[in-house]
Amino acid sequence: MHSSEKNGMTTRKNDIFGVDFHDFIEKQDDANMLELACEFGLSIGEVRNLKKKYRRL
Repeated sequence: MHSSEKNGMTTRKNDIFGVDFHDFIEKQDDANMLELACEFGLSIGEVRNLKKKYRRL
């Protein structure tokens, strides 16, 4: 396996629900849950779960 493929797998593994967590954190202050769900292609329940995980950090 090439190193670029390994790096890609590692990056995808660190994402939650396939969402870049840093991007989610930046946008969560300015957008409501429905906007976040549409932006990232998630359900509102998944947005709630991401917010809970963020609060635990």
